Amino acid sequence: MRDPGLAAVLSLLIPGVGQFYNGRILAGILWLILTPGLWLGSGGTLGWIFHLISAYTAYTYARDHRVRLEAPLDRR
Repeated sequence: MRDPGLAAVLSLLIPGVGQFYNGRILAGILWLILTPGLWLGSGGTLGWIFHLISAYTAYTYARDHRVRLEAPLDRR
């Protein structure tokens, strides 16, 4: 199962890594490119905001989309 706390911490360390952990590769790439660009472009102000939004979205996705550990039973 996905751990929402781990997803949030991973995105706090490096924006987008929490999305990679959740299996959302395109979203992870977007956050990985967008957040550092905003850090540089706004002198840090928008960078902090988007950094926190990245962690929050990773957390909520992991919380709302749990993964099954076992395969479903074969129904014949």
